[in-house]
Amino acid sequence: MASAIATAKSDEGRGAERPRRGVWPIGSRLGRLIITLNLLALIILVGGALVLNELRRGLVNARIESLTLQGQVIANVIDQTATVGEPEPSLEADTAANVLQSLFIPRTQRVRLFDSEGHVLADSYVVADRVESSPLPPAKKPGEQDFSFDLGFRKPTHTQEAARQALASEVGQALRGVTATGMRVADNGRRVVSVSIPITHVRAVLGVLTLEAGDVDEIIAAERAALIPFALVAMGVTLLSSIMLTQLIARPIMRLASAADRVRLSRARAIDLPDLAERQDEIGDLTRSLTDMTRALSDRIDAIERFAADVAHEIRNPLTSIRSATETLELVSDDAPRERLMRILKNDVGRLDRLITDISNASRLDAELARESPRPLDLEKVMSEIAAFYEATLREGETHVRFRAQATPHEPLRVQGREGPLGQVFRNLIDNARSFSPPGGEVRVSAVRQKGEVLVTVEDDGPGMPPDNLETVFERFYTSRPKGAAFGGNSGLGLSIARQIVEAHNGRIWAENREQDGQVIGARFSVALPAA
Repeated sequence: MASAIATAKSDEGRGAERPRRGVWPIGSRLGRLIITLNLLALIILVGGALVLNELRRGLVNARIESLTLQGQVIANVIDQTATVGEPEPSLEADTAANVLQSLFIPRTQRVRLFDSEGHVLADSYVVADRVESSPLPPAKKPGEQDFSFDLGFRKPTHTQEAARQALASEVGQALRGVTATGMRVADNGRRVVSVSIPITHVRAVLGVLTLEAGDVDEIIAAERAALIPFALVAMGVTLLSSIMLTQLIARPIMRLASAADRVRLSRARAIDLPDLAERQDEIGDLTRSLTDMTRALSDRIDAIERFAADVAHEIRNPLTSIRSATETLELVSDDAPRERLMRILKNDVGRLDRLITDISNASRLDAELARESPRPLDLEKVMSEIAAFYEATLREGETHVRFRAQATPHEPLRVQGREGPLGQVFRNLIDNARSFSPPGGEVRVSAVRQKGEVLVTVEDDGPGMPPDNLETVFERFYTSRPKGAAFGGNSGLGLSIARQIVEAHNGRIWAENREQDGQVIGARFSVALPAA
């Protein structure tokens, strides 16, 4: 309905398109929030792993330094007490074993002494009778042979073989006079921190002292236990972020859906959620857009209802007159009164036809404005064609239409609009001016560009308008004709439609009286449209 356009644009801010946010997630507050919350838990886990990795490296380095210091002390004692033979010194195995026996070596450590050929001279596990327990192999069936034994000992497993090779490599490096440190796998498959220190006498390498700390697994287990708080914190952050996302996104959207259902079921005229509308994010944008949309729809429904009531009232008047005339016509037998009644009937039918036509045009206005997209339009050309049409169809005694344009090549009279609706605006204004002009008079139309607008004025030499009605003339079905004018010759929708079309093009329209020496000498209607 055309009247809904003016109602929908009564709030200037409501009709403007909201500025959209930037590319997601740079311009999205919710996008940044979601990414931050999801990354926070990962950052905590990665940070905890890095911290524990540094802690583990620090513990291993500290253990290596401790074993190195301890090994250097033991190596010096063995060198001083177990070295025999000059000028080709060597280590005395029994003396070295006694040295190891006399030392206090923790149960988590193992000390082994190798000669210059790499053979084991002493082992703290053997000296202290520290034999590690291991489960017995399963019982064999009668007659079953065990091929894992050869010459009285069990064949080494792959793990044991790899451990022996690692130990041999470490001892070989120490026999070259270089202290070897690091982590390796022991015979039982456990990781150990190992230090191999060469025992030197003057410049000769007499043997190698190897120290192993077997509590690396306990250290790693402690590290894993230390990671548990980080994992719990990460889980808590993830749970908290899920709850926050539910509260900040899911629940508001559910509230919007419920509000939209209330509007759909006619339990409310518009969505009204002020707490969500105050949010400065996408949910707030959506809430404000839905609120404005439903309010605009509510205003349009109200406008349609008012328009329907006005239409019913305006149609009722000629119908009442027609009914009265037809009822009276049956009672009148004289020709003169019957002819007068017939003229009344014809006038009312014509009035009703004009009213229905104007109502139909007004009701199609919304669809026409929505169907046709604005484009650059030369108003000088449009107005020239309209004025030429009136002059070409002019009858004797009718009012002339004169058009004058003030345009330059640098400032053409060009606007962004729809040719059909804008042409209807100026035809309505010219028709209105001609209806008030004296017979044989003149309606003057001018167009000029000024201050970024194209201003079109339509002037007549009629009686003008009462000062109090300069705004009222644009209301629906408003008519104010001088005495002697034909009753019902106008529907009162022409100026109302003109204002609705102009406002749909972001323009302005107003009415004023032309005065000279304090006397009203006519009316002037002005239309200002943004220049293109």
